[in-house]
Amino acid sequence: MFGSEIRQMLIQVITSWQVLVATGVIVIYISIVNYVARLQHHSSRKPLVRKPRRKKSEATPTPEAEELGLEESVDEN
Repeated sequence: MFGSEIRQMLIQVITSWQVLVATGVIVIYISIVNYVARLQHHSSRKPLVRKPRRKKSEATPTPEAEELGLEESVDEN
C-alpha cells in the first residue's frame, strides 16, 4: 500500500524549511497581536469615579413642565 509513502512525504513537508519559517512567523505575529491587545485592554480600563447623587425634589415640578402641562398626577391609595 502507499501508506508508508504518504508518511514519508508528510514528514518531508513538515520538516521543510519553508513550513518551519512560516510557522515561526505566524507564532511571532500572534504573540505581537496578543501583546498589543493586552496593552490596549489595560490602558482603556480607568477607575470609575462616582459622582454624588443630587437629590431631586419630587414635590416641585420644573418650570418647563408647568408650561407644557406635564405635571404628574399622584394618586394616593
